Amino acid sequence: MAQENDSTVIEFLLEGLTDKPELQLPLFLIFLGIYGITVVGNLGMILLITFNPKLQSPMYFFLGNLSFLDLFYSSVVTPKLLENFVWEKNVISYPGCMTQLFFFCVFAIAECYMLTAMAYDRYVAICSPLLYNVIMSQKVCNILLSGVYFMATSGAMIHTIFMTRLSFCEDNIVRHYFCDILPLLKLSCSSTYINEILVIIGGGFNMLVTTVAIIISYTFILASILRIPSSESRSKAFSTCGSHLTVVGILYGSMIFMYLKPTSSSNMAQEKVASVFYTTVIPMLNPLIYSLRNKDVQNVLRKIIGMRYGSPHSSSQNH
Repeated sequence: MAQENDSTVIEFLLEGLTDKPELQLPLFLIFLGIYGITVVGNLGMILLITFNPKLQSPMYFFLGNLSFLDLFYSSVVTPKLLENFVWEKNVISYPGCMTQLFFFCVFAIAECYMLTAMAYDRYVAICSPLLYNVIMSQKVCNILLSGVYFMATSGAMIHTIFMTRLSFCEDNIVRHYFCDILPLLKLSCSSTYINEILVIIGGGFNMLVTTVAIIISYTFILASILRIPSSESRSKAFSTCGSHLTVVGILYGSMIFMYLKPTSSSNMAQEKVASVFYTTVIPMLNPLIYSLRNKDVQNVLRKIIGMRYGSPHSSSQNH
């Protein structure tokens, strides 16, 4: 255990997902596969949306930014998790731990606000389709995106600054697979009261604001969809909204389980499973749920594959 003379910890040991040797290799291969799919899927979506003129609407602007978030969100946590399966001791320096905590908070908070911005985009598209391009102008999209990153960065800075004010004395084993807020608070030998209040108030505020905004958006969306006379149009609208709501449900469910429950009922094994969902599984699923079920994206992919393999039928196919 590396310590300075004043008994301040200068590095941490990450416990990882499991200490069972027989599970290390299978879990390494599983999470390596998940990370590979995450990188390829999200990077592919970013390139597809950036360079294809048919995918330049506000909806794809937000999808591209969500893919950007997911790519880096997963990259903050998963590489260190993979190290846990390879090395007997996974060491992370104190500055490295605080850096990982900061960027994890940035991308976690940004994910919630990005989903909220996307809910507003769907609200405008379904409830005011004729004014969609006017209301969701590039300026409005940029303002919403700036708001997402402002809320994320300010929230992450507050949590990280107050974490650096804590003292870590003897125990330096983080009982988690990355430097998250709650496992670090359990290691501190100074008062964590302010930090715990910040988690409840900050986390509660972010979840309340984003959840209420999403619920209000979908209340109007549902009312508007039910008034659509064409069953085919209703089905298409429900399909688009269903993808968004699926991701919102998984993300918010796992985060509420992790952060907004009494510390007395804390179970580290359950918390690790919940963390896996929002740090590795959701960034992998997002491009699949949102994009590969989308007709426009499917058509663009068919054309690219058709051009790649020289198939006139594939390149001319359109729905």
